[in-house]
Amino acid sequence: MAEPSNYPPLTNPISVVGVQFCAPYPVDLTVIKKVLTLGEGNFSVADVNGNIVFKVKDTLLSLRDRRVLVDANGNPLLSMQQKILSAHRRWQVFRGDSSDSKDLLFSAKKSSMLQFKTELDVFLAANTKEEVCDFKIKGSWLERSCTIYMGDSLNVIAQMHKKHTAQSVLFGKDTFTVTAYPNVDYAFIVSLIVILNEINEDKDGSD
Repeated sequence: MAEPSNYPPLTNPISVVGVQFCAPYPVDLTVIKKVLTLGEGNFSVADVNGNIVFKVKDTLLSLRDRRVLVDANGNPLLSMQQKILSAHRRWQVFRGDSSDSKDLLFSAKKSSMLQFKTELDVFLAANTKEEVCDFKIKGSWLERSCTIYMGDSLNVIAQMHKKHTAQSVLFGKDTFTVTAYPNVDYAFIVSLIVILNEINEDKDGSD
């Protein structure tokens, strides 16, 4: 784990899902995506000790793509769903297992229709005008190398990179590491990575 001095301190914690997911030190998480999966959920997230801290469940028999982020005990933290007829592949994220507009936490969409590199804009629910994004994701999903920034700035709050292991190839798993900077809501960061995956894995091109 990198020394805390390498990370610019944030005066106020970035809490979107909950302050309990904000640590005063950088949090390293391993995201395991099962490449070939049948049934419920294909993401699990572990801490540095290998303990599962989050899982992502798929909602089957739904008119739209929907994912639910649950904690280690299976309690729903937030639900993610693709907005129907959205030109920029917009995903909306709600508190708990809700899909009610009053529980909207944030939304994320592609910065532009045509992209050669991954770039997503993230807007908190209170930012209704959406003139400037609250967070931005840039990088290459293909290389599993992305950086998450505060707003339209150069202030980094999290990074993701590929984790190459012989085991991950052998067992059909796509494994990568996410580092949330100090005082940054790591449950929020994980949800952004899930949405990033969904947008990039949407093979049929339909919105």
